[in-house]
Amino acid sequence: MSELGNRLKEARLAKGLSLEELQEMTKIQTRYLVGIEEGNFSMMPGKFYARAFIKQYAEAVDLPPEDLFEEYKSEIPSSGNEEIPEKLSRVTSRQTMSEGGSKVMDILPKVLITLLVVGVIALAWYLIQNRGSDDSAADTTNDQTGAKYEESATLKDAEKVKKTDENATDQKVADTDADKEQAAEEEEKEKETPKQEIKVAETSGSSTVYELKNADKFSVKLVSTGQTWVNMQNGKGYSFYQGILDKAGEDSKTVDYSKETEAVLVIGNSSQTDVYVNDEKIDFAVSPSDSVRQDITIKYVKEEKE
Repeated sequence: MSELGNRLKEARLAKGLSLEELQEMTKIQTRYLVGIEEGNFSMMPGKFYARAFIKQYAEAVDLPPEDLFEEYKSEIPSSGNEEIPEKLSRVTSRQTMSEGGSKVMDILPKVLITLLVVGVIALAWYLIQNRGSDDSAADTTNDQTGAKYEESATLKDAEKVKKTDENATDQKVADTDADKEQAAEEEEKEKETPKQEIKVAETSGSSTVYELKNADKFSVKLVSTGQTWVNMQNGKGYSFYQGILDKAGEDSKTVDYSKETEAVLVIGNSSQTDVYVNDEKIDFAVSPSDSVRQDITIKYVKEEKE
């Protein structure tokens, strides 16, 4: 047993706590608590979690975590930055994409100019062909018959244009009326369906209580932006999911709480966790810099149907 583990164990026993009671208080599995007391940090999910679990253990037995970290800094594993390679990889990918985009932009103007020239040539050829056909037809047709035909065709064309204009006007009026009616229906629906409301009801330490109103469903999604340990329960203590979310494996978890009245969330690393309620992201009432672990309760206030 390490010196740090021995001190923590003595403090636990002095408070009359068993490992099972300490697990209930901290939400840390018993095997990790035993590992801390034995100084076996290699069994932890990672260096960051080893430090976070030690901090939660110390707070539960009323020992100042900062003093422990300073006194036993040679024994406690230091957290490292494991995301640097990934960030460097992202920078390289973006540079490659930028170079490819630049080459496309260099070629695009040349292609557009070529298409424009081809279009002008085709239009000129079409106009020349039509003019030659009109001249040939005029030479082989009787002038008097042509004049009568042209007059008759002009009258018919005028009537067609008039009818077309009348139909177009009627269609515009009908479309305008339909648009107004649709806009009125959409506005009425917006008035009848209020937007969901989620607000902070109270905070205490690292615990926050939210209230969800004006929602016909209740879905909670936790998304990891790095690595985090989470526990998703209902108000009766039943756990729907408990485990680690990270980018290397499962990076998000969604639970449908529509049949529940409360969602109880334990978030081990709030600085790398996003919380969504019905696809709407909510902000932490307690800053992650002030408390790494966050205990969140969301109360679902269902609307009574008439």
